[in-house]
Amino acid sequence: MTRRLMLLDTASLYFRAYFGVPESVKAPDGTPVNAVRGLLDFIARLVADHRPDDLVACMDFDWRPQWRVELIPSYKAHRVAQEVEGGPDEEETPDTLSPQVPVIDAVLDAIGIARVGAVGYEADDVIGTLAARATGPVDIVTGDRDLFQLVDDRRGVRVLYPVKGVGTLQTVDEALLREKYGVDGPGYADLALLRGDPSDGLPGVPGIGEKTAAKLLASFGDLAGILAAAGDPAAKLTPAQRKRLTEAAPYLAVAPKVVRVASDVPLAPFDAALPAAPRDGRAVGELAERWGLGGSLQRLLTTLEQC
Repeated sequence: MTRRLMLLDTASLYFRAYFGVPESVKAPDGTPVNAVRGLLDFIARLVADHRPDDLVACMDFDWRPQWRVELIPSYKAHRVAQEVEGGPDEEETPDTLSPQVPVIDAVLDAIGIARVGAVGYEADDVIGTLAARATGPVDIVTGDRDLFQLVDDRRGVRVLYPVKGVGTLQTVDEALLREKYGVDGPGYADLALLRGDPSDGLPGVPGIGEKTAAKLLASFGDLAGILAAAGDPAAKLTPAQRKRLTEAAPYLAVAPKVVRVASDVPLAPFDAALPAAPRDGRAVGELAERWGLGGSLQRLLTTLEQC
């Protein structure tokens, strides 16, 4: 029996919840819980609307892996709040969001929603690995366009992308990628590394933006084809394009490993099945009272019971 898997890019979603729900939403002691309640409401809506059989909250055990930094030192460097010897570095996070993250972890664990991460890897890599292992359809819920590279109509892998807060989702499939970017899923990774991404500290190839990158990929197929063309005097590249690609050769040699998500992350065993009832009802009750999770938690529990 084919099972539908839903993979949550958890940090991406609780960041959106944090900015989408007012900070006036607080626990009895006055601590903001807007990200917690916003995320719980979002998960309830996702489950009700898409009815996954399995659900995994994928976690950033290392949001800036050293192996990526060694290849491209600028990778997410502008988001480092404090360097930690032996890593991972501390990420710059709003003061009132950081204390909510352990609460999110505790609530998901008490409910019984699988939280999965791996030392030395980002949530993107966990998602890439679980999507590669899946034998049925996969819905990836993320506000990060990097994961568009995993879209695969043949395998039923799509991205549900929040376009306004967390209330409106855009379904990203191969047709949308071709319409908007002129590429398929794997082609999106090549497009991203060519154009660069300031939010991730990826320089890209100077002078080659998204439109030019898409045209090059349409002409030469993939990054390997573009690099071969750069070294072929007969290939139809402008002198400026050839020069830019040649000068960017050191970056282009390492960028694919940084930009492409891993698909072979070692993961500890876990149960992805969507829970019909809380794993630890007592802990759920205590967390609900301690943090004033009220209707948000109850809506999720009711939705899980009905599914």
